[in-house]
Amino acid sequence: MYYIKYTMERLVQQFLRRVGNVSTDFKRYLFDEINWNDRLIAIKGSRGVGKTTMLLQYIKLNRELDEQTLYVSLDDIFFQAQTLVDLVDEFYTNGGKFLYLDEVHKYDNWSTEIKNIYDNYDDLYIVFTSSSVLEINKGDADLSRRVVAYELKGLSFREYLNLEGVRVDSSFGLEDVLHKHMQIAQDITTSHRVLIHFKKYLDSGYYPFYKEGEASYFGKINNVINLTIESDIPSVYKTEFKTINKIKRLLYVVSTSLPYEPNITKLAQQLETTSRTSALQYLDYLEKANLISSLKTSAKGNNYLVKPDKIYLENTNLIKALGSQLVNEGTIRETFFNNQLSVKHQVNTSKESDFLVDTKYTFEVGGRGKKTTQIKSLENAFIAADNMEIGFRNKIPLWLFGMTY
Repeated sequence: MYYIKYTMERLVQQFLRRVGNVSTDFKRYLFDEINWNDRLIAIKGSRGVGKTTMLLQYIKLNRELDEQTLYVSLDDIFFQAQTLVDLVDEFYTNGGKFLYLDEVHKYDNWSTEIKNIYDNYDDLYIVFTSSSVLEINKGDADLSRRVVAYELKGLSFREYLNLEGVRVDSSFGLEDVLHKHMQIAQDITTSHRVLIHFKKYLDSGYYPFYKEGEASYFGKINNVINLTIESDIPSVYKTEFKTINKIKRLLYVVSTSLPYEPNITKLAQQLETTSRTSALQYLDYLEKANLISSLKTSAKGNNYLVKPDKIYLENTNLIKALGSQLVNEGTIRETFFNNQLSVKHQVNTSKESDFLVDTKYTFEVGGRGKKTTQIKSLENAFIAADNMEIGFRNKIPLWLFGMTY
């Protein structure tokens, strides 16, 4: 056991208990994509997607539980009395080398202290997690030249299948999905009824905690939504109480008209703000929080002050959790397609069809009977079709786009 002063004993005991209890049977897609040898690593992500679990799994599989390694959550009451710098000094003095920090957005001076720790302890390795809202390179201290940042999203359909006992060990690049989809689909569907799993995933399979029970699943999603808006966004942007209520109202407005095509002037009136900029800023907060996804044409760029053409909820499970019962199947399909491909690709709206991906590929999303008429004159154009196991030519099963991460 660590030889550390009594003030840290509780943190160490909590760490040992948590790492001892974590299962390593299933690991998220990002686990093997991270270069864990970098000296300063940031892992962002929304609540409930598994950041803490992944951190503890890595420690359990790759680190000795001795004085060199420590995991701590920065929302612990310990940090009401002592600073992170104090903890690191004590940890390092007693042989510390690998430091894992959870929930850094809950710690007011996180960027300055992490920068100083990185600069002052040149053989200390640090990995930290944060809310997806956090803008790592815009803190009080510039970490852009020091930190390597990653973002963990919710479960892909491929990962969900693995949790349900359907082994799809490797993801497929978009090029393979487009040009080898018949063989990929054949290999997966030979012994499994994939469409049954797909319907369940669209309804309640995006957040890993679905495994904890269906009865409480949507209540937990609503807790994630509320804590993100009431705690995570204010901790990063120092928003006032009345602003939090406006952000909640904005999410409600978006969720009742999907896909939402915003009129910013009208939206500002609904939010009781006279500022167009404020309305766009609140949309940006919700997008950074992974609660919505704003799409624009590729020509518009990514500036949040440019009005989006369409807004979807970030994933299909949010649709049911927010009570958007009147949403049609088409919107659910489009939400899934955008959600899965946007993890590793640029997704934009298209004048000719539903989506333009990587400024090259055109996609029309629909049901099994969707015709190619609308895209027949376009190059690199495809149909993403629901309710089919195996496609043909440029008509690809929609569920296959959930294999890309």
